[in-house]
Amino acid sequence: SHPDCRVASLGLSKVQYYSTSGTSKDGPPKSASSDAPVTGGDAKPTLSSSVRAVLKKREYGSKYTQNNFITAVRAMNEFCLKPSDLEQLRKIRRRSPHDDTEAFTVFLRSDVEAKALDVWGSHEALARERNLRKEVEREYQESRFFFFSYPRSGKRTTFLQGPGKVVMVAICINGLNFFFKLLAWVYTGSASMFSEAIHSLADTCNQALLALGISQSVRNPDAGHPYGFSNMRYIASLISGVGIFMMGAGLSWYHGIMGLLHPEPIESLLWAYCILAGSLVSEGATLLVAINEIKKSAHQQGTSFYEYVMQSRDPSTNVVLLEDAAAVLGVILAAGCMGLTSLTGNPTYDSLGSLGVGTLLGTVSAFLIYTNTEALLGRSIQAERVQKLTEFLENDPAVSRAIHDVKATDMGLSKVRFKAEVDFDGRVVTRSYLEKQDIDQILTDIQQVKTTEELESFMLKHGENIIDTLGAEVDRLEKELKVMKYCFYCLECQILDFIP
Repeated sequence: SHPDCRVASLGLSKVQYYSTSGTSKDGPPKSASSDAPVTGGDAKPTLSSSVRAVLKKREYGSKYTQNNFITAVRAMNEFCLKPSDLEQLRKIRRRSPHDDTEAFTVFLRSDVEAKALDVWGSHEALARERNLRKEVEREYQESRFFFFSYPRSGKRTTFLQGPGKVVMVAICINGLNFFFKLLAWVYTGSASMFSEAIHSLADTCNQALLALGISQSVRNPDAGHPYGFSNMRYIASLISGVGIFMMGAGLSWYHGIMGLLHPEPIESLLWAYCILAGSLVSEGATLLVAINEIKKSAHQQGTSFYEYVMQSRDPSTNVVLLEDAAAVLGVILAAGCMGLTSLTGNPTYDSLGSLGVGTLLGTVSAFLIYTNTEALLGRSIQAERVQKLTEFLENDPAVSRAIHDVKATDMGLSKVRFKAEVDFDGRVVTRSYLEKQDIDQILTDIQQVKTTEELESFMLKHGENIIDTLGAEVDRLEKELKVMKYCFYCLECQILDFIP
């Protein structure tokens, strides 16, 4: 026989363990029970049993999941019901997953399904109605796409303040600059003036694209895009960077190279100087507007001007800032090269000015492409902010054990998506539940428990309530995080799985 060999005998509600002792070289077999008598060397191994009561395993099938709850919105959308149909059904109040309400009304899915069959008569009729409504919704979405009739939040004030205001000012000024620079190029034939005209045209087109991105970014979330359209600003800025490179840098380099290969005499540059001076003033004014807006936004987010620009916190304002900074430098560079051409009579300097403006635009476009690509990939917020959020959670009594896998990513429009795996202290959560109960009544209920079935019923009742309390603790943490300076769009405090 093998030492300490165990044989398990499974019953419906009990488990019995039997153990047999082995045979020792120095003496008779030893009993598994110290109280069992041993009679000489012929004594046989005795069997001792310990009985442990366990619950019978429950099989959960489709009948059990019919008790699932469903919201009124889902009931109307999925089962094609009207609010009046739901008034006759049983209503259950549950803890709300939304921040604006503490509790909301749900219905039993089985009741909703039965009501849908009562209204529509059969599963086939319900399926036909669903398909008809899906087709109507598809046609509506297509019409919104072609006519841009999207619901927006704050649509009227989007271009009256903040980045929208900066972009609209830049569009107006750059459009006027392009018109006057184009006239100056036609009059003088200067390559540098041509580059500046193309520069202003590229700026105008790209800023119009930014305005479209801002308009789209304030669209309300829908079923296809549950986190909204805030990334449209980054997408528009990314396309703008590519446009600056193709239209601005490319054409400037081309015209500069052609000027070096085929130099032509330059006409009087007086009008060109006047237009460049006016452009310098107007571009400088737009640059100051962008700088002031970035300073204000950086101060509100508690970061420096440099970090705000380098991390592309506000892509639309960043594009205006860099384009206008490049425009001011480009005007100075073009004026300097045109001045050298006027003094020496050599058109080569003017062509070099065109190449310089093209290089400047290429640098700006490369920076915009890089920063907006990083933002679209899901860049993390600053390590200091992540550390503060982690410390805030660790200092909470309910989360006194550990926090793992903390992630906080910038979603644009100063919104942050925060996620953490939280190891809650079960004792604190349970105590939070008990503090809201009549402890004397619970003691009375415990004393009345006589059977395992009654014990199971008692534990299931309070266990379900404790799970609800744990969910309420998660909601509380999320609300307290939102009260802090950070603007969270999505908070995910996930509970670590329990390993027995």
